[in-house]
Amino acid sequence: MKKFTGLFLLIVFATSCNYFRVEEKEDTPSEIIAIVNTEKLFRADLKDILPTNISPADSIVLVKGYINDWAIKQLLLKNAETNSSLEDVKEITTLVRDYKESLLINSYKERLIRQRLDTIIEEEEIEVFYDKNRENFRLNEELIKIKFLHFDNNIINKKEFINLFKSDKIEDLEALEKQQLSFKYYQFNDSVWTQLDKVLLKLPFLKDDLLKKTKFTQKQDSLGLYLATIKDVLVRNDTAPLSYIKPTIKQMILHKRKIELIRDIEKILVKDATKNKNFKEY
Repeated sequence: MKKFTGLFLLIVFATSCNYFRVEEKEDTPSEIIAIVNTEKLFRADLKDILPTNISPADSIVLVKGYINDWAIKQLLLKNAETNSSLEDVKEITTLVRDYKESLLINSYKERLIRQRLDTIIEEEEIEVFYDKNRENFRLNEELIKIKFLHFDNNIINKKEFINLFKSDKIEDLEALEKQQLSFKYYQFNDSVWTQLDKVLLKLPFLKDDLLKKTKFTQKQDSLGLYLATIKDVLVRNDTAPLSYIKPTIKQMILHKRKIELIRDIEKILVKDATKNKNFKEY
């Protein structure tokens, strides 16, 4: 501790446990409980650190630890200030100022965006955006339209379920859906695009087998029987279908609107400031 020679440190502790019940406010000024050089820590500064229903013994430990951490922080800060060059201090001051300004400006912009941004996106706008940027929507993953079913080997009416699965009749699909509690995994809607990698987590088929359109395929292992129908396939670098990319397009449209809104606000600010002679350019 020789490096702290000359620094004045005074920490005052009260022996009574009642002293640490800092949540009780008093009309008199807060007592000073610690001093490092010219920095003071007051009793009121501790009112938010103690949990409710804490025991007196635990409160003493917690408060002593807080005071010790505060003292170390003040000592380090004083040493940092003393041993920093003027250039370092100026650089840090500039960084703090820039960071504060950025926080204030971004907070203000976000508030304006919440108040003024039109978040309603019509289907026609989505389709137009998609058509104009179709070449930019290339897949970096495989997508398939698949219907699949997985059930135990010892399930009753196995053949019946297979026949219902292979059928294209709506009533047969509805009959399967009524038995869904008997299945481990299933997906009967083959009109939506699904990531192949997610399907492979549930089905033990080879990847290449699921990248081929097929009316019906099945596989069996110790965990049960797996049925699948591959209606359509898209591979990497194919154009992403609109139905799959629609959420992304919505976010892109909203982002574009945000940028345009902020630019418009900035133009109005400059125009008004110039008109009111609050902004002059020489």
